[in-house]
Amino acid sequence: MEKSKLHELFKDKSFGEILFDEPMKNHTSFKIGGPADIMIIPNREDDITKSIKFCRENNIRYFVMGNGTNLLVKDTGIRGVVIKISNGFDNIEIQGDKVICQSGALLSKVAKKALKNSLTGFEFASGIPGTIGGAITMNAGAYGGEMKDIVVKVRVLDKNNRVVEFSNEEMDFRYRGSKVVDQGLVVLGAEFKLKNGDFSQIKERMEDLTERRVSKQPLELPSGGSTFKRPEGHFAGKLIEDAGLRGVRFGDAQVSEKHCGFIVNRGEATFEQVLTLIRTIQKIVYDKFNVILEPEIKIIGDD
Repeated sequence: MEKSKLHELFKDKSFGEILFDEPMKNHTSFKIGGPADIMIIPNREDDITKSIKFCRENNIRYFVMGNGTNLLVKDTGIRGVVIKISNGFDNIEIQGDKVICQSGALLSKVAKKALKNSLTGFEFASGIPGTIGGAITMNAGAYGGEMKDIVVKVRVLDKNNRVVEFSNEEMDFRYRGSKVVDQGLVVLGAEFKLKNGDFSQIKERMEDLTERRVSKQPLELPSGGSTFKRPEGHFAGKLIEDAGLRGVRFGDAQVSEKHCGFIVNRGEATFEQVLTLIRTIQKIVYDKFNVILEPEIKIIGDD
């Protein structure tokens, strides 16, 4: 659909905040990406369900994102609609040992709320820079924990515009995947079951994990997090380092000197520079070790 017609269609809609020609670099941790024709930032569940239903009924392409922490967007941007579920749709409730969150809630905020209520089990996710929706979608994990370990049920919008709930078992959680990916679902919220614990021990565990992340990961520079999935029997960062690629760069896109599993933006990196670096890493690692590195970051956008 032509951009002018798209803008006209959304001019008077009330799906939350609506932005036109919004630069995606302002919404991704990589700080890379051209404009989205339309960006919707919903405040209520109704905003999400109605906007997606409207897009489906009018055959408008749409993409649902969270905090943009694992996205690499083309410099030409995204045609159609981007629905950003983050601030504004981020309520967190504690009910005994259960935590009930809207999908836009940041993992770090959920972890802090769990700590405040002396609930343990969420510490592993305290430093993951994403939202509940993104974490559920990809079964996010770190330091021995994964979403599947603590999820009770997930509330989603399905392909038929119905709001339904799935249990943990029904979610088909696996390494960096779930039923959300398989069926094109949209996460609206989730319920977690934690355990009562000792405040000081939970706090100490979170501080320890934070220190490990800060000391080992290039958090001081924009990136999309871990660039590649962990290949079976290997670690992506170690393979990249052993291939002699530490610090290699194309323009402002660079293999982090602090952790080779990350590609960082040294300033004004472009999509093409990052993509060239990704492909170069994949080819050299495959040539040297016969291991295929699969991107963990999601590459989106239109030419």
